[in-house]
Amino acid sequence: MRFVDILEKKRDGHELTGEEIEFFIEGYTNGTIPDYQASALLMAIYFQGMTAEEQGHLVMAMVNSGDTIDLSQIEGIKVDKHSTGGVGDTTTLILVPLVAACGVPVAKMSGRGLGHTGGTLDKLEAIEGFQIELSEQAFIDQVNTLKAAVIGQSGNLTPADKKIYALRDVTATVDSIPLIASSIMSKKIAAGADAIVLDVKVGEGAFMKTVEQAEQLAHAMVNIGEAVGRQTMAVISNMSEPLGEAIGNALEIEEAIATLKGEGPEDLTELCYVLGSKMIVAAKKASSFEEARHMLKTVIEDGSALQLFKEMIEAQGGDGSIIDNPKRLPQATYTYEVFAPQDGYIEKIIANDIGVAAMLLGAGRATKEDEIDMAVGLRLHKKIGDVVKKGESLVTIYSNTEEITTTREKIERAIQISATKVEKQPLIFETIGEA
Repeated sequence: MRFVDILEKKRDGHELTGEEIEFFIEGYTNGTIPDYQASALLMAIYFQGMTAEEQGHLVMAMVNSGDTIDLSQIEGIKVDKHSTGGVGDTTTLILVPLVAACGVPVAKMSGRGLGHTGGTLDKLEAIEGFQIELSEQAFIDQVNTLKAAVIGQSGNLTPADKKIYALRDVTATVDSIPLIASSIMSKKIAAGADAIVLDVKVGEGAFMKTVEQAEQLAHAMVNIGEAVGRQTMAVISNMSEPLGEAIGNALEIEEAIATLKGEGPEDLTELCYVLGSKMIVAAKKASSFEEARHMLKTVIEDGSALQLFKEMIEAQGGDGSIIDNPKRLPQATYTYEVFAPQDGYIEKIIANDIGVAAMLLGAGRATKEDEIDMAVGLRLHKKIGDVVKKGESLVTIYSNTEEITTTREKIERAIQISATKVEKQPLIFETIGEA
């Protein structure tokens, strides 16, 4: 088999076979196919697209390029949840104990983050003593005992995806739906999930800027999941404004605790109900989304979801007393308010700019080498469509420095106020794939 023939075939818009895709992934991973040829194929895919079958073959070839996690020792259907990322996205911290309290095993492997705040692992490390590294057997044992664990990715998962992603970054092929979908799904499948629930974000603070783009990505990932035998569902959710109120690592842990007490922000709570319901139905613990939603509400009201979060924290070496006293989390030295300059209605909150403002305080990383300040961040007091009075606080800034001019200016430009009434935006645009 000659790789140039594969290039020519895809260039001309024809469908590649499983063998041809495996030849590419194996050759590029082991170095026998050079960057310039791999780049040519990525560009051909960018322009010609891929069928669901091709994407399924690509995903499994990337999965088989490295280690896979065997979760067969865990009892029950293992359901994973993935978000395409946004500002203030605290859902994983809430969903793991919430869904586990309903009897669904959640064996979650998460990552660190570049950008506005840390990833899920960074946020959990705001809890003193929390260990994100467990042996594979300890991970499995904890999920069998508690139904919940969150750890960092271990082993050599999907090395082909790592190489291809780095190449896409420098060849203007990042925003290819088949390549994005295959990258995400290869990692989820290698991590051992039986079923996958996807939260595809759309809006100012998301990679996908339009609902149409988000629909294309969601359909592509659901089709891939089904093609390789994983039940897959997707939710398209709004990220034109930050989710919830907290943006920052310790602040988001505190918000997760409040949500598990039934006291969280309305939008964050609702999204957790929607995603959690799908996870429960996918695990066959409920026959309808309405039944699953009732189960989620019950474990919040009776305190069992919050208790499970505490037990998971303590099982992984963390200080469980933060559940009862969140002020034991890292605290910022200074707080400042950003006040409304006029009466009116919140017309726009540019999520990405709010996220950057938090990163400037030290809540996130601009480069992999940057250290995160767990205590700093922002708390929003208004949402799009809310009434606001001049002099009312729009945002509280939590900082460990008195120099916040750049952050304040970024926030002031990001929040726009209208004199006329503004309609609230929908949280969920669409759901794709049903159990």
